[in-house]
Amino acid sequence: MYRKLEADYNFILYVVQISLGMIKFSGEVFMLKGKTVVVGVSGGIAAYKVVEVVSRLHKLHADVNVIMTENAAKFVTPLTFRSISHNPVITDMFSEPAKWDIQHVSLAMKADIIVVAPATANIIGKVANGIADDMLTTTIMATKAPVVFVPAMNTNMYENPIVQENIKKLSERGYIFLEPETGLMACGTEGKGRLPEPQAIVEKICKLLCEKDDFRDLKVLITAGPTQEPIDPVRYITNRSSGKMGYAIAAQAQKRGAKVKIVSGPVNISPPYGVEVVYVKTADEMYNEVMKSYADFDILIMVAAVADYKCAQIAEKKIKKKDEKLTIELVKNPDIAKELGKVKGNRILVGFSAETDKLVNNACEKLASKNLDMIIANDVTQEGAGFGTDTNIIKIIKKDGEIVDFPLMSKLEAGDRILDEVIKLIGKNGVDNK
Repeated sequence: MYRKLEADYNFILYVVQISLGMIKFSGEVFMLKGKTVVVGVSGGIAAYKVVEVVSRLHKLHADVNVIMTENAAKFVTPLTFRSISHNPVITDMFSEPAKWDIQHVSLAMKADIIVVAPATANIIGKVANGIADDMLTTTIMATKAPVVFVPAMNTNMYENPIVQENIKKLSERGYIFLEPETGLMACGTEGKGRLPEPQAIVEKICKLLCEKDDFRDLKVLITAGPTQEPIDPVRYITNRSSGKMGYAIAAQAQKRGAKVKIVSGPVNISPPYGVEVVYVKTADEMYNEVMKSYADFDILIMVAAVADYKCAQIAEKKIKKKDEKLTIELVKNPDIAKELGKVKGNRILVGFSAETDKLVNNACEKLASKNLDMIIANDVTQEGAGFGTDTNIIKIIKKDGEIVDFPLMSKLEAGDRILDEVIKLIGKNGVDNK
């Protein structure tokens, strides 16, 4: 009862403030003209604040379409959002549509971005586990547009390991999260879990729609993960690569508008949403797939930790223990980046150099010998920069000798910084492979 009364009071206050012009809207008036924003409202008390989010988006000339869950309609009426957005509000998956189309498919296809605010633990959990049982979750599943979750819930609920695991799972798949704020909660406690201010939410939407569209019309080919070189039917040679760095770059490139393909070695992570993935095992398989595909791409980013050597002969049956020593003859694998360097034309070719010593010297040697445009070097002996972590510490070294150092950051952030430098190279050199 307390929550409902507080929601009613705050909602009325917001509507009055918006009507009287007491809440100001920053930014260019036509900033979002031509953009379709789908706002998904789930059942949290912070739903009343989303009225202002929709109003701000409409004032920026976005085409705003609101989907409400059944519980959300208990906090704010659909009529309110319809009046503010000037569009029908969808609440029922099986209601008669205003015009004939399959609504979740129609909205999913025309959306430039989907924003879920407030994003409850329930809606996050559903999407993380592939449940699509209402119009909002179904639309999210059907879209290829960026999806932004804006969590708002009780502090203890937000910090619950299951909720955090679901957030991490979705983040790794390319979904975007706007961190909740810390403050007094509706339940009377204080902590992290408050919905960010409407202005912050709208600014995030504007940034994603207007500032990170720089890879649109570009095609990016990325290799990721380790390779496995068989010794016999049950054993193989491999390395510690998890594929997280390559997948992070792919997720960020896709968010920025690129068409992305990953050629991936064996990994235990899910691919980013909207990214094509071809799985391979051996270095030869990866080489063949890359050389078959590279001509269709503008940017080639070789992140995979490809095994340098493979067995000269692969045993047809499991090798049994006999002697104290076992000698296996190894031969070199193809150097994929080096072969691309010979045929890349005007494409941008980026390599990676994971080292344990002489970081810059070794990376620069690879940069020159493989005809790379840029190489990302990291010292895998540093804490937080090795294989399998969610973070990295990178140096970006360019062909002209410029070195850009970055501190410890998440691999998703590092992926964005790498793409920032790639786009600078495109602006300087251009790409024309048609």
